[in-house]
Amino acid sequence: MSNSTATDAPRQPVDSPLSHGLKQRHLSMIALGGVIGAGLFVGSGAGIAAAGPSIVVAYALSGLLVMLVMRMLGEMSAAYPSSGSFSAHAERAIGPWAGFTAGWAFWVLLCTAVGLEGIGAAQIVHGWLPGTPEWAWVALFMVVFCGTNLAAVRNFGEFEFWFAALKVGAISLFLVLGVLAICGVLPGTDSPGTSHLGDFLPNGGNGLIIGLLASVFAYGGLETVTIAAAESENPVKGVASAVRTAMWRIALFYVGSMAVIVTLVPWDSPEVVEKGPYVAALDELGIPGAGQLMNVVVLVALLSAMNANIYGASRIGYSLVERGQGPKVLGRVSGGVPRIAVLVSSLFGFGCVLLSYWRPDDVFSWLLNMIGAVILVVWIFIAASQLRLRRRLERETPEKLVVRMWGFPWLTWVALAGMAAVFVLMAREPDTRVQLYSTGGMTLALAAVGYARQRRGAARR
Repeated sequence: MSNSTATDAPRQPVDSPLSHGLKQRHLSMIALGGVIGAGLFVGSGAGIAAAGPSIVVAYALSGLLVMLVMRMLGEMSAAYPSSGSFSAHAERAIGPWAGFTAGWAFWVLLCTAVGLEGIGAAQIVHGWLPGTPEWAWVALFMVVFCGTNLAAVRNFGEFEFWFAALKVGAISLFLVLGVLAICGVLPGTDSPGTSHLGDFLPNGGNGLIIGLLASVFAYGGLETVTIAAAESENPVKGVASAVRTAMWRIALFYVGSMAVIVTLVPWDSPEVVEKGPYVAALDELGIPGAGQLMNVVVLVALLSAMNANIYGASRIGYSLVERGQGPKVLGRVSGGVPRIAVLVSSLFGFGCVLLSYWRPDDVFSWLLNMIGAVILVVWIFIAASQLRLRRRLERETPEKLVVRMWGFPWLTWVALAGMAAVFVLMAREPDTRVQLYSTGGMTLALAAVGYARQRRGAARR
């Protein structure tokens, strides 16, 4: 690959036909609420059961890695705002094949996640209304959020604003009640002190590794704010603000809530996995109706993720097509919205739901394994792109460095080493090894197709 190919800017028009209907309050709340995903409420129980109180260390370590990734992504997105986010940056820094690989892998991840979140949300509603079929609820949610995203982008922003407000309010209240209980000042409760923290590593290093892997994937979804920023009133300001506040958001919502939970509840309590760690903690405090209250919060988190992932998938798909990396029909824009891309992304997600009913043990299972480590692949492309683009920005347009990666290039290399370590840990564990190999196969296939397209494009030029 020649240097000229690797350094050519992505072929995305400067004056994108996408609207700029997201206000700063939308972007701020998307950044805030995007940290609080369904994985935090649902998936953290298994991590606590494996790692015990050391889950706090696991979330802190993976949180540090995510902060570095977000800082790198923020630096590039503030300099080059684009609805393609890291995919456009990878194309600019490494070459079209890299943008193709990162973009389409992430598109498959988001669309599949839409289906998974729809299934999770439908199961909660089915528990409240057992006589109704789950698939009908999934279809209803799909129609609602597909319709939201087909309308003006401001509608997406409003939904996410209020979803995020509910999530932030709920977890903030949880943290306040938990801290009061730990301090012994919450009426009707006795402080547990440090009685639940004595056996800090109950399952040794292997338990910590399992908790670490669970925590890494709970952070997925933070990238959406850099995609949305391209359609905001002030993309550079929006990205800069979101990235600069990422550290305290991760520390407070993830690490803070894990610390509260393992202090309040014995790590080996069956309720941590059966009911979920947040419900278990609220039950420990004697909060009436805690289970249903948290089910509402989890439902909101799942619906918020559905909405955000349909949006993210449609914009990534649109950006790829605008750069000549996919079927042109996905690039059609009307009313400032890539409506065909929204429809296709939603249909792919609903197709995943149907597969979960029709072929749960083979096709659906294979699809889940295939997306298992995609977020790590995306992070590697982010780090590799930032290594190359930072030097170019310093040399050619230093005024665009509104956000700067800390300790460049050393911390970028530290982040890459951390990602490599996670890959090694995944290869050690039987449950994650299949995901690693399946994701690797899909990534290599996409890279081969992308490189072949790049060679054909170079030959035509």
